[in-house]
Amino acid sequence: MPCCPQPARPWRRNVTTSPATARISVDREAVVAPIDRRIFGSFVEHLGRCVYDGIYEPGHPTANEDGFRLDVVDLVRELGSTTIRYPGGNFVSGFRWEDSVGPREQRPVRRDLAWHSLETNQVGVDEFSRWLELTGSELMMAVNLGTRGIEAALDLLEYCNHPSGTALSDQRIANGTPEPHGIKMWCLGNEMDGPWQTGYMTADDYGKLAARTAQAMKAADRTLELVVCGSSGSAMPTFGDWERTVLEHAYDHVDFISCHAYYQERGGDLGSYLASSLDMQYFIETVVSTADHVGNKLKSKKKIKLSFDEWNIWYLDEHRESDEVNDEWRYAPRQLEDVYSVADAVVLGNLMITLLNNHDRVASASLAQLVNVIAPIMTEPGGPAWRQTTFFPFSVTSRLARGEVLKPRIDAATYPTAVYGDAPLVDSVVTVDEDAAAVFLVNRSLTEAITVTVDVWELGVAAVTEAVTLWDDDVYAKNTLADQERVGLKTLEGVALEADTLTVTLPPVSWSAIALA
Repeated sequence: MPCCPQPARPWRRNVTTSPATARISVDREAVVAPIDRRIFGSFVEHLGRCVYDGIYEPGHPTANEDGFRLDVVDLVRELGSTTIRYPGGNFVSGFRWEDSVGPREQRPVRRDLAWHSLETNQVGVDEFSRWLELTGSELMMAVNLGTRGIEAALDLLEYCNHPSGTALSDQRIANGTPEPHGIKMWCLGNEMDGPWQTGYMTADDYGKLAARTAQAMKAADRTLELVVCGSSGSAMPTFGDWERTVLEHAYDHVDFISCHAYYQERGGDLGSYLASSLDMQYFIETVVSTADHVGNKLKSKKKIKLSFDEWNIWYLDEHRESDEVNDEWRYAPRQLEDVYSVADAVVLGNLMITLLNNHDRVASASLAQLVNVIAPIMTEPGGPAWRQTTFFPFSVTSRLARGEVLKPRIDAATYPTAVYGDAPLVDSVVTVDEDAAAVFLVNRSLTEAITVTVDVWELGVAAVTEAVTLWDDDVYAKNTLADQERVGLKTLEGVALEADTLTVTLPPVSWSAIALA
């Protein structure tokens, strides 16, 4: 920071900005929010090979005594995920938590109706908590409000969090976990608006059940942070009205409302796909305004936060046309194993920029999912684990983003999209800590490099310590089992910091990060 107060530099909009240039100004007072590390969360669901053959493979050369692959643990730590939502997802609406504890040889095999597969329950609440300790992550637990309700939620809470001296806490101790898990953040069901959800219901019915469940859970522990289900996506016919109705019931008892969003390129329209974050912005603004409307109506001083606890790239159209979910009852079938491209990684990096730019209200987020299933990490049974293209923007952002989020002012040309209208060619967010800062940038242009100047005068930085980019001549290049390192981070060339101005040239269809000190 400057050693003494200096007059603020006026923002001068460059009205002659060309498609090949952009200008960004950073105001040290334009703080969005202090960074809550839960914004870098992820998601593990009992779905496909996420758990079995993903994080858990007892016969693997790297497996520990619990059967967890330590090569995957190393990658999860490198990814930088901070909270893990578990055990679902759609899976949770049929989950009997009692099946997942106690001696493994006595645990029942159940049918999972969500993904039409068989669940062995070999990984359960206690094992997963031990896995979290290996990865340095915090557990975000979901309770079943699809086929169960208040009593089961309270029982799970007692089993997980009560120290000792009650039937269920003593059962946990007898099962080999003497210390409570201390789970603070709990999801009240999952996507209860969706007709695909086991036990789905109307907003009125769900809102009443969620409110009663939340009240009971907070009677047991008033320090809990509870997430009520919002809409499963902005395209749901009940979007907005669902949030209003649910919160009118549950507002006083919950702390977060969830948002879920997935994106993919459709019909070869790469330009619209690269602007997907505009839909995420619309989603956030709509939910915030709805929540605040209910809060004002109830004359509440509380502000409901958003938990964007499912977001990612997902080739949903292709999976709907496949036979991955069929009439067979299989163990850990290969489902939703998308292989991601450079373009996918650029979009994911842009979505992270949007989450950070709205961090005053989006206080928690979970990249769905973590391993094998629409995931940044892939594994092969008995073989290697490797990074997908989407691994890189997540891991770098989690590592470099520290301190506070600053929302920059961006002067950039726009380009037309078929889905979102005119979209800016450049998007960005800035973070600043006591002795460091980071600038994250996306170039959405399909063909042109863009030279960006960033006024960093108010950040008090003197040097560029790291500059990386994700781009490729082939925007559809991917990392696969046969070529696990085809795509990776590259040094961003030609970065200069002179006279408090950072100058950088962004390749077309690229995500970049610059660390400053």
